[in-house]
Amino acid sequence: MSSVTPKLVSIQRPRLPLSRGLLSISSAFILGKMGSEPTTHVNHQTSTDTQSAPSKERVFLTADWRFLAMLNYVVDPALLMPHVPRGTELDLFNRKAWMSMVGFRFLSAKVLGISIPFHRDFDEVNLRFYVRRVENGIAKRGVVFIQEIVPRFAIATVARLAYNENYRALTMSHRIERSELPSPHISVEYAWRVKSNQYSLGVDAAGEPQPLAEGSEEQFITEHYWGYCVQRDHSCVEYQVAHPSWRVWKAAEARFEGDATALYGRDFAGYLSRPPDSAFLAEGSNVAVYAGRKLAR
Repeated sequence: MSSVTPKLVSIQRPRLPLSRGLLSISSAFILGKMGSEPTTHVNHQTSTDTQSAPSKERVFLTADWRFLAMLNYVVDPALLMPHVPRGTELDLFNRKAWMSMVGFRFLSAKVLGISIPFHRDFDEVNLRFYVRRVENGIAKRGVVFIQEIVPRFAIATVARLAYNENYRALTMSHRIERSELPSPHISVEYAWRVKSNQYSLGVDAAGEPQPLAEGSEEQFITEHYWGYCVQRDHSCVEYQVAHPSWRVWKAAEARFEGDATALYGRDFAGYLSRPPDSAFLAEGSNVAVYAGRKLAR
């Protein structure tokens, strides 16, 4: 029997000077004080009306996103409408609005081509929904985040400065178990804590990951290649996220455990407290997140 069972790993806070270094690099970029960055290449794969050519903006961040546990919920569009950025509209699948809770490994992260010690590898859990924006007759399909959780204060602060995303820093850990006998099986779990409240998000799957089926729900969920975030002045920033199409495992079991009301509020908890409408595990890939641009009002 061949199996790998990593231990539950707690991620520690880095020293303050390293955090300040990351903040200084990112702040300089945001304020327009950085020179041209090195060219970064990412493998791109175009899918039907979802991914455009690489952005003309500079690459802000590169990384590997791996083992994406994705729990998906059909929700009342009225729940999401107050969070829809100006200039976008809800993107529906089969005439339904979807919200996803996603946990994944964020690996080999580089900001402006620079790797920051103790900030390369970490976990992230986010709650998101899906929008679209039509520009020059082309529909850009994107994601809006309700909240994003990471284990590093500096990472959360950089994301808030760069995109005004709703990041928070919490103690996090992960568990990934794989076995081949008697048949391939994988179990992925992400855990975090808010004061005395414990939370976890997990997916179990069997078999081998498969390419996305054209027109499938998995394709809809994974192939939104733009991010949209509301700014403090109520304007909207758009940024591109480039990556190849992912292979996925269908979930044999999926779970979210914890006090959803305390984490996201009563309205969102009404959906998150029940089993997801669908779930799967995405293999992931290398990604590039481009610098954002503010959309005209």
